[in-house]
Amino acid sequence: MPSNKSVSDAPITQFVNCRILRDHRLQREDLWVRDGRILDPEKLFFDEQGYADKRVDCEGSIIAPGFIDVQINGGYGIDFSQPSDDVSTGFSFVARKILEHGVTSFCPTLVTSPPAVYHKVLPQIKVHNGGAHGAGVLGFHLEGPFISVEKKGAHPEQFLRTFQSGGMEDLMEAYGSLDNVAMVTLAPELASSQLVVRELCQRGITVSLGHSVANLSQAEDAVQHGASFITHLFNAMLPFHHRDPGIVGLLTSDQIPAGRSVYYGMIADGIHTNPAALRIAHRAHPSGLVLVTDAITAMGLPPGRHTLGQQVIEIQGLHAYVAGTTTLCGSIATMDMCVRHFRQASGCSVEEALEAATLHPAQLLGISHRKGNLDYGSDADLVLLNDALEIQATYISGEEVWRKGP
Repeated sequence: MPSNKSVSDAPITQFVNCRILRDHRLQREDLWVRDGRILDPEKLFFDEQGYADKRVDCEGSIIAPGFIDVQINGGYGIDFSQPSDDVSTGFSFVARKILEHGVTSFCPTLVTSPPAVYHKVLPQIKVHNGGAHGAGVLGFHLEGPFISVEKKGAHPEQFLRTFQSGGMEDLMEAYGSLDNVAMVTLAPELASSQLVVRELCQRGITVSLGHSVANLSQAEDAVQHGASFITHLFNAMLPFHHRDPGIVGLLTSDQIPAGRSVYYGMIADGIHTNPAALRIAHRAHPSGLVLVTDAITAMGLPPGRHTLGQQVIEIQGLHAYVAGTTTLCGSIATMDMCVRHFRQASGCSVEEALEAATLHPAQLLGISHRKGNLDYGSDADLVLLNDALEIQATYISGEEVWRKGP
């Protein structure tokens, strides 16, 4: 019987001497890649009599899927919510830099802004695959302006909005378009929000609850209409109370529709959430935990004073303060740092720590058929890590895009 190696003539790469994260555990086996996807070696051997064109010795490294950050506001001096004349240059710079931290795809996040900002920024950044040029864009995360005044956090109050004319019209007036939008964070207690939640979900946009004073039944109502995420759990929401646990109560609610899961973002930087709170959330609902950096412009900048938009901020260690105050103005943690801190603070397994930055965000966005895992046929977006979970190399579509220097 003739060999049909011609199924694809693309070169095959075999990663050897590694432990790969598959089916929730680290397994000592090789990883095969062709055409930017993960290959089933059994099919390769038996159907095609194929072989590897190139071998990569991983020297005992862990191979995990590439990290996915669904909430990142900027970094390295770039603020996604500050429109410049050439928005895409700033986005591209951040996309390239986060490869060093194992992030292979992300949702650039815009905080509450005036309509002119959305109208200028949103059309300039399209959903696209990553590569040597940087991490791929999965779509925008629009955090606001339809949020609670009481829980606005660092969002500018003068630009907050409510749903006046029934919902979607207000959304379109604010944003201009929903093309290339992956997620919207809103406060579910706002009047007409249920209509908006349902309409967004019908368009395939993930709805997240956050910056909110919602009680549990309002949060459950939003989930029944399709909401599936909680933006930075514990931050900018009512604190847990035993008689009405608020949005936090969704972690153990019995009102979640069958077959649906609620996910929740955690900023595991050791600053935004006490390790005990992180442990409580993880133990209550481990399969829903999604690590986010919520990184701001100051991520990757050196200690000292920097100008951020209209403010001067001061970086001391891992803290970013409004200069001269003790007000936190966002996270400057990187995703690999969050993975390491989460593992250490929660006492979870290496596998769980890695899945919180890979599988769970992919499931949340409905893309786990191609990202967030190392299943056959999935995109070959990979990170190589040592046992301390430090990034050694990053690959997108099977091509090396970053490697740690000697």
